[in-house]
Amino acid sequence: MSTVQRNQRLEGLSEKIFLDRYAWKDADTNNAKVGDVVLVLTKDDPKFPTKEVGEIVERSGRTVTVKTRSGQLVESDVEKLTLNIEKTPEEMWDRLAAAMASVEKTPELQEQWTENFRSILDDWKLVPGGRIAAGAGASDELTLFNCYVIPSPKDSRGGIMETLSEMTEIMARGGGVGINLSSLRPRRAIVKGVNGSSSGSVSWGGLFSYTTGLIEQGGSRRGALMLMMNDWHPDVLDFITVKQTMGQVTNANLSVCVSNDFMKAVKEDLDWELVFPDTTDADYDDVWDGDLAKWKAAGRKVIPYRTVKAREIWQIIIESAWKSAEPGVVFMEYYNQMSNSWYFNPIICTNPCGEQGLPAWGVCNLSAVNLSKFYDEEKHDVAWEELSQVTRYSVRFLDNVIDKTPYHFPENEANQKKERRVGLGTMGLAELMIKLNVRYGSPESLEFLDKLYGFMAREAYLASADIAEEKGSFQAFDAELYMQSGFMANMEKVYPEVAEAIRAKGMRNVTVITQAPTGSTGTMVGTSTGIEPYFAFKYFRQSRLGFDEQFVPIAQEWLEAHPGEELPDYFVTSMDLSAKDHIRVQAAIQRWVDSSISKTANCPSDFTVEETKELYELAFDLGCKGVTIYRDGSRDTQVLQTEKKDDKKETPADQASAGSAASEASAANTSSAALAAPAAIPASPAAGDMDRQYKKRPQVLRGATYKINTPFGMAYITINDLDGTPAEIFLNVGKAGSDVFAMAEALGRVCSLFLRYGDHGNKVELLIKHLKGIGGSGAIGFGANRVESIADAVAKALETHAQNNAAEEHAHAPIAATLALEVPEIAPAAAAPEAGSGDHGGHGHNHAAAASRDLCPSCGSASLINIEGCKSCSNCGYSRCG
Repeated sequence: MSTVQRNQRLEGLSEKIFLDRYAWKDADTNNAKVGDVVLVLTKDDPKFPTKEVGEIVERSGRTVTVKTRSGQLVESDVEKLTLNIEKTPEEMWDRLAAAMASVEKTPELQEQWTENFRSILDDWKLVPGGRIAAGAGASDELTLFNCYVIPSPKDSRGGIMETLSEMTEIMARGGGVGINLSSLRPRRAIVKGVNGSSSGSVSWGGLFSYTTGLIEQGGSRRGALMLMMNDWHPDVLDFITVKQTMGQVTNANLSVCVSNDFMKAVKEDLDWELVFPDTTDADYDDVWDGDLAKWKAAGRKVIPYRTVKAREIWQIIIESAWKSAEPGVVFMEYYNQMSNSWYFNPIICTNPCGEQGLPAWGVCNLSAVNLSKFYDEEKHDVAWEELSQVTRYSVRFLDNVIDKTPYHFPENEANQKKERRVGLGTMGLAELMIKLNVRYGSPESLEFLDKLYGFMAREAYLASADIAEEKGSFQAFDAELYMQSGFMANMEKVYPEVAEAIRAKGMRNVTVITQAPTGSTGTMVGTSTGIEPYFAFKYFRQSRLGFDEQFVPIAQEWLEAHPGEELPDYFVTSMDLSAKDHIRVQAAIQRWVDSSISKTANCPSDFTVEETKELYELAFDLGCKGVTIYRDGSRDTQVLQTEKKDDKKETPADQASAGSAASEASAANTSSAALAAPAAIPASPAAGDMDRQYKKRPQVLRGATYKINTPFGMAYITINDLDGTPAEIFLNVGKAGSDVFAMAEALGRVCSLFLRYGDHGNKVELLIKHLKGIGGSGAIGFGANRVESIADAVAKALETHAQNNAAEEHAHAPIAATLALEVPEIAPAAAAPEAGSGDHGGHGHNHAAAASRDLCPSCGSASLINIEGCKSCSNCGYSRCG
């Protein structure tokens, strides 16, 4: 082991993160005095505040003057300071080592393990999870567990409020929470007690989300929430698309729990039944807990609500993930087959970042080995012996957390001591691979990852068995049942010595390995986070500490040592990799992770829906337990970006376009040469140049008209050609004088201008790409026939038109003067005919209301209907007459 270092200095964002989140705080900022190093609030923004590190140079009453590291003088009230007892990492390491060793049985063991723990904390070889770093030895109130999963809510108002209370208590003490909503009855289901119907599980998810946004943990972070729903629930389609309606669920991550049978139905194009237990069952209130398999096994009745094609649900998941990186997917049935707790504690949900699947009342107990510290320069190899010892000591460190943390719910304590779940992960993988000259994502890297993570899993499991021999196994341990899990079957095949040790000594912890994102802790220690590649070698990070420019030291050092040269190909960033390479890396590591992995497959902005579908299905086929993608520019706000705010010349149009040129530039800049200065923005062309590039409209153009049903009513979309390619679009939607009519006309004019400007040949494809999938306040149809908005309808019409043009050109057919083509009309999903309407089922002609819809000025949804000279909103109740 390396000798203990002293006086390690943190700088820049690293120092800010340390002082803000993990250093032991002085709760009474009135103790601030001249000479103290503090964090001072320099921008008081509710969403993106800015804090700077500085030294107090003057104090008068409650007013202090702080000189920041950059030399700026900031005047502040003491309430806006973050005052710390600890100023250096060494002080934190001393505190943590002593706190974790304090649960050992004898003073001799406490002294021995204080020294052992201090040695692995030194130089950031082991980086404790955020809650451990912030709370151990500093507070008897703060939980040392990062995240919790609480039981699915009881399906009653009282049960929902109880879950809300549990969630709030956990978040207030620094923990994130996961909740599976599948126990709540679907929208419009009868509630006998109030002689009414349920608002549905998704609406209650909105309540949990809203409350999460109100909770601020220690002034430095918001509460974190994961909401999940099982694939059989009747509300699953609403759940998948809920974030497409602004304001409903804004403070939660979303994932769908997908079963093996569902994936089989997707592959074989089978029907999928959406069901829910019979709520009239006499024991429903006492028995129902969200576990449908258990309900069925007991012979209880299940009510079918709706039958759809599995592929239609899957397509909606894929399209939503493509648009906004959500929902993620967790292959929950497979997860439970692999889980070591399969025989006594089913996994029902994951934590907010998705790396830890948990049972009800389960917890995340996390820390990460910093792999960047285990490069043996002499041998140009991993320092295997040192890595072995740090891994083994780290397992004991995390096991001691279980006995050290305060428990605010007896159910958490009972569950954790029954299974003693720990999650040792890694950070610094990308940095280690660069030092070894191994390109992340290459075939060579997959072999290396299998060796590295197999080695760590072996050492961790042998350590847990040794602790079990000394202190006893977890309460629910049954050697034969434990060894039947999918994970242990693989472990025994590759490392039979681990199976022998477990059978002989027992097992202290039900699970040992978890790959968490380590975003803040990894950034603090200055290495790559989690198992991810570097996002870029120069980037900007937006957080609750401000907007900070970051350089990756290992890339900077190489460039300084090799002036004028480009970085070698093993310096790889997340956007250099194909999305499939991301998934292959995840699958290689997943083999040796008994819990799960926080891993994002980064995709360029022009990544297609079809490519997203292939990626999700590849993840399932390769044995990943879940999958999340992030398409560059698919969200309005990104934590990491390669452009500085001031470099972006934003206009309202830029902000409204998810596929803007700025987003594409951002994707392009995340290359291995990203340390270069950003390119200058070209000057706007002169008016004369624009006129020369704009193709004027001839007197006669010919084309086709497409009839497509949209959420705003029937759209008639005319596309006319110039020189064989689309050059003009007219839109007729809604009544003349309505907002919808005006917006449709504006969209047609802008599209026409775009199509007739310049000579580049892929304008039609670009227009389709940027309009396709744009969502509004509603949608019509399913699968390939799903229409999200008027813009989406234009994209579909353009796509059909381009195909027809190609077919006509191939057949050398003459172009007709007027060609009326009709895309099949799609009836609204819930368009049941009214009694006596004369509609005999099928799609019918139930479009009267839809044809006159307009935008509601109150709620913004497309639900303002003209009725007898008045306008009323079917969504929020707004009305206007005259």
